[in-house]
Amino acid sequence: MLRICQKREPLLRGKGLSPFNESRYRELLEGLEISIKNLSEVYFDNPTLRYDSEYFKKEYTTIIGTILSNECEKVDDLSSWVTQGPNPIFNEDGNIPCLTGRNINNGTVNYNNPDYVDSNEYGSLKRFQLKKGDTLITLKGKGSIGKIGYVTDERPAIFSRDVGIIRPNAINSGYVNAYILSEYGKKVIERGETGGTGQSTLTTSYLKNIDIPRFSIESNIGDLVELSEEILKKSQDTYQQAEQLLLQEIDLQDFIPSQEPVNVKSFQESFGKSGRLDAEYYQVKYEEMVSEITRQNHDKLHNLVEISKSIEPGSANYEEYGLPFIRVSDYSKFGVTTPDKYLSDSFVLQNKELIKSLKPKKGTILFSKDGSVGTAYHLREDKSFITSGAILHLKVKDESKIIPEYLTLALNSKVVKMQAERDAGGSIILHWRVGEIENIVVPIIPTNKQREIAELIEQSFSLKKQSEHLLEIAKQAVEMAIEYNETATMEWLKERTKDII
Repeated sequence: MLRICQKREPLLRGKGLSPFNESRYRELLEGLEISIKNLSEVYFDNPTLRYDSEYFKKEYTTIIGTILSNECEKVDDLSSWVTQGPNPIFNEDGNIPCLTGRNINNGTVNYNNPDYVDSNEYGSLKRFQLKKGDTLITLKGKGSIGKIGYVTDERPAIFSRDVGIIRPNAINSGYVNAYILSEYGKKVIERGETGGTGQSTLTTSYLKNIDIPRFSIESNIGDLVELSEEILKKSQDTYQQAEQLLLQEIDLQDFIPSQEPVNVKSFQESFGKSGRLDAEYYQVKYEEMVSEITRQNHDKLHNLVEISKSIEPGSANYEEYGLPFIRVSDYSKFGVTTPDKYLSDSFVLQNKELIKSLKPKKGTILFSKDGSVGTAYHLREDKSFITSGAILHLKVKDESKIIPEYLTLALNSKVVKMQAERDAGGSIILHWRVGEIENIVVPIIPTNKQREIAELIEQSFSLKKQSEHLLEIAKQAVEMAIEYNETATMEWLKERTKDII
């Protein structure tokens, strides 16, 4: 028999042994979470053979008990493929995405900033080629484990070693995605996490052994997930319309960067103007892009916005809970995701006024200067988080000259991406200096066209919100079915979706 405790404190103090003190013993047990298990109970349905106290927390055993009160089947019995990704050979010149943890979150897969492989590497990894209906799940890193992505289209892509895959073949794949995203699924995944800080992992043997409750309304829930993804695709298409409108207005929709490897410059024309001597900076393609912008109405970024910096509090102030701390990996041009890091209550309390001043306000544009440089996102409301020092806060000075939504789109466009590539591309670790960012050349198009672009962007984000709402309904339906019954859940679903479907 094993006694599994969450906390241990010595009963005996001092150099000598004292008699057993029952009242002291009971006092120590007060409020202490203890689970007493027979060895046979510990090893039952436990393929990883764990017997640590974390695995048998009452929170987890209660949740598992609630799930198992329904008819269940194992992931392995419902899937044709459950495995971990390979270690592919990346190729900067490749054009086939290899998805990593940064491409997976909140139930969706994005193809922004992936690593790439070439066609030969892709062909050699046939077993790891993604298919519509696959569910991807991150397997490594404290705070990063358990992020879910649902593959909803057919396109050439593979996934990397830090990602696992579940490919259902005997159950609705949308329902599987909703279940893993639900509060029950999250806790089941959380329970499977092993290893210390920074070395945490989730094994595929654990994934295979996950119990999935079976219901007659699985297809109804799965259909909601599919509809959510369809609306998300419309959101992305609308955003692309806005991007195309910008390029049309500045006559760059057909711009093809020069491949000319040689550009002859005098010392005065090069170092004398820019302070740079690296050849990459003077590539013809960069000159051509800037020339295209400067021949029309434009301005430098520092004339358009106020730029402020955030802080780096240090890893000693990170906690699993607290004030959200947003890093570059926690946001994209489409939104801010749940972060991996939080700031401790003690740090927030000690720096109360500083924290208050650093929380971004409505209208702020987040703009990354380190790592994935040049990613911009416009905040549509005040936020209760702070960002890392790698993210600048931009505030438009005069909205009659440039609209924040338009500026954000311009900053995310290839017009600015190429300037970022020119300025920061020579670094081993990408770093875009603030002085260089201040001198970004931004095209200024007529206000009516800026408004047209802003309207498309707002439509895009409205559709994205609808998509997220539908996914939330699907997750709640899973939770209701587990806790109550299918009939009540189906009635609730009909009521919640009557104006949507």
